[in-house]
Amino acid sequence: MSTSRTILIIIICGLCTFLERALPFIVFRGREVPVIVQYLGKVLPMAIMATLIIYCLKGVSFDVCTGWLPQIAASAVTVGLHLWKRNAMLSVFGGTICCMLLTQLL
Repeated sequence: MSTSRTILIIIICGLCTFLERALPFIVFRGREVPVIVQYLGKVLPMAIMATLIIYCLKGVSFDVCTGWLPQIAASAVTVGLHLWKRNAMLSVFGGTICCMLLTQLL
């Protein structure tokens, strides 16, 4: 793939991401946000996290310790950090680092 094509793809992805973020502010400027949109704003983050947890743990193999220990330990670290600090970024990074370290060390 040529450099110009790669740059074009990056620009298009950037524009799409920007529009995705800006669209709600453009659409609802000067108007009250509908109740259904407010409801989805409250419910969807938890639903997405639950879906990600199920997706990440669906392939865990309990045959050997190295098949399940990194994922389960990282999940516990993620939950513990979130309950302790209530910081989603810290929780995700902490769990990811824990999983990567255990995967490499075991």
